Amino acid sequence: MRVLLVGAGGVGTAITRIAARRPFFEHFVAADHQLARAEAAVAATGDARFHAARVDAADQGAVTALLAEHRCDVLLNATDPRFVLPLFGAALAGGATYLDMAMSLSHPHPERPYQECGVKLGDAQFERAGEWERAGLPALCGIGVEPGLSDVFARYAADELFDEIEEIGVRDGADLTVDGYEFAPSFSIWTTIEECLNPPVLYDRDRGWYTTAPFSEPEVFDFPEGIGPVECVNVEHEEVLLVPRWVDARRVSFKYGLGQEFIDVLRTLHKLGLDRTDPVTVGSSAGPAAVSPRDVVAACLPDPAGLGDRMHGKTCAGTWVRGTKDGAPREVYLYHVVDNDWSMREYGSQAVVWQTAINPVIALELLAAGTWSGAGVLGPEAFPPVPFLDLVGAYGPPWQLREGG
Repeated sequence: MRVLLVGAGGVGTAITRIAARRPFFEHFVAADHQLARAEAAVAATGDARFHAARVDAADQGAVTALLAEHRCDVLLNATDPRFVLPLFGAALAGGATYLDMAMSLSHPHPERPYQECGVKLGDAQFERAGEWERAGLPALCGIGVEPGLSDVFARYAADELFDEIEEIGVRDGADLTVDGYEFAPSFSIWTTIEECLNPPVLYDRDRGWYTTAPFSEPEVFDFPEGIGPVECVNVEHEEVLLVPRWVDARRVSFKYGLGQEFIDVLRTLHKLGLDRTDPVTVGSSAGPAAVSPRDVVAACLPDPAGLGDRMHGKTCAGTWVRGTKDGAPREVYLYHVVDNDWSMREYGSQAVVWQTAINPVIALELLAAGTWSGAGVLGPEAFPPVPFLDLVGAYGPPWQLREGG
């Protein structure tokens, strides 16, 4: 396998560090619009299989050319969702398997944003599923941790643990703190603003996909391994759009343990218009400049990838499932917990980015072995879950199952 990784930020760099310990590939290119960042990601591996390159993720032709130059048969997208479509198109044009960790962006319904879906996450990719099928290539979408591992958990629950499923609810929480910062997101603030302020999508078997207001339906979920109770709220996320395509469940939801302070900050950004992506003109002594308010917010906050040595605590990603088995009610929580001290000590990557990064590397390994295969636009639920889950523990902390939710 010959891999082109586009994006050498926190998650991309963690991917190179994780992949360097595995033997399944022969050539791995880390590319970024900042060559120095790609070079740093490669240098940290000390592995001659890795090479650095510069590429603009928005330039589909340049990415396709880079695939050809290095004879790569896989494109792994580790950029933010703005670049999904050009990279998705570049992989198809270059005859390469495609993987990403977040799908193409949504657009709220113009008149009823908190009741009806407009353009859903991933719609622009699923519209091209026939092209991928005719090419005989898989586009594996949403293979981070959430979406990704959470979707694998959903498929495993359907295959192994339940006869009928009433609800699948992804629940994400942490007790992470960052020394020296009152507000320091542990993941990309650009992506966090996008998913938290958009209308959350829910799924009901009778109603289909529908939306609600941001931060709706708060509930307290008790997270394992000492994290404890955290209030979770509805957030837009790919699992709700992916799981029902392959797993039969009456209801699917995604709730994130944001905390009231985080919610208040996001609401303030929205009130001030600082969540906007359209450029605004800003005057300066050098003349007017067009800047995106959201890009300014991201630039003013610390890089999440660089917070690991100040961060303490654990992060938990998991899937809660309720239904019946052998005629009796059953409720379980399948989850994966990563301690930041462990991930920093073992990989030099903070817990959230490390937990995200292991999943596409596991998927690459399964694709290289032929254990996972297919054609079309596919979610993690489209593949057998056991081989994936068997590898999770080989990469780091094992996944767990808690009876009773």
